[in-house]
Amino acid sequence: MNRDDIDWAGYFPAVVTPFTESGELDTDTLAALIDQYAERGMHGAVVNGTCGEWFSQTTEERKAVAETAVAAARGRLRVLVGCTSNQASNVRDLADHAMAAGADGVLASAPPYIKLFPDEVVAWYEEISDLVKAPLVVYNWPHGTGVDIGSDLADRLADIDSVVAIKDSTPDADQFFETSRRVRDRVRVFGPYMSSRGVDVLLSEGGDGFVGGGSLNGQPDPQFWEDYWAGNADAMREYAARADALFPKLWLPGGWAGHYGSYQAQLKELMRMLGQPAGHVRRPRLPITDPAKLDALRAVLVEEGLLEPATQSA
Repeated sequence: MNRDDIDWAGYFPAVVTPFTESGELDTDTLAALIDQYAERGMHGAVVNGTCGEWFSQTTEERKAVAETAVAAARGRLRVLVGCTSNQASNVRDLADHAMAAGADGVLASAPPYIKLFPDEVVAWYEEISDLVKAPLVVYNWPHGTGVDIGSDLADRLADIDSVVAIKDSTPDADQFFETSRRVRDRVRVFGPYMSSRGVDVLLSEGGDGFVGGGSLNGQPDPQFWEDYWAGNADAMREYAARADALFPKLWLPGGWAGHYGSYQAQLKELMRMLGQPAGHVRRPRLPITDPAKLDALRAVLVEEGLLEPATQSA
């Protein structure tokens, strides 16, 4: 398999997994969120990734999330299911279930905590490729795995049979764009193209898509890619300028956490403020409860025009 065997492109929100305030899996809210994403024109969705708090779920819960997302999508957008684990046999079990449920593909990072060496990373994905009969996305998540898949390593991984895409969340922008240049002939690349620098690369070299933490902007997120495909460069640059201004107000450099809490906790608070189905975090993640921090988040949304000023005191 390679990039030509799939049609994945555009904006794919990294979907949060909603939990109740007491910590139970909330599949009704998840279904409502997927439905909203489909109605807003998202091109796909990634469930059980970092935003999805897969690490806090049982295997059966992870399978329930996959089933719920696919059922709610009803074919209106592509659904990729995160199957990361420290054992290849677990990746296979989750991937087999996801594909049987109707997912379009699966995603896996290097095993967390272990900090594999480059040859071990290649061997890991080769083993998964042999076990998993599905289009496979390499997920480069240095903050969670301790491994940053650089351009040379990505070049090697792009030749593995089942690998059709890479979701590259490296904090090193220079490295990302070099990786994009090196592997886009064989695999689809999802990464930070929705920035001013990214627009320049898209217009000169091309690119495939972005997996963003939820979709705080709503319909303008997939519209960026519609504008790209239509050649509307001015609209792309306007979006990118707004995104460049918003990001540092909310997230730490590299995007691994928020200024006011963990990535998942802050994202869910922002989503709720915007009226999006989000639910709560599950321990070990803790919610943001400090009123001053919540007020600061609302103020950013108001300042960036995402929330009406009158909503601030709601």
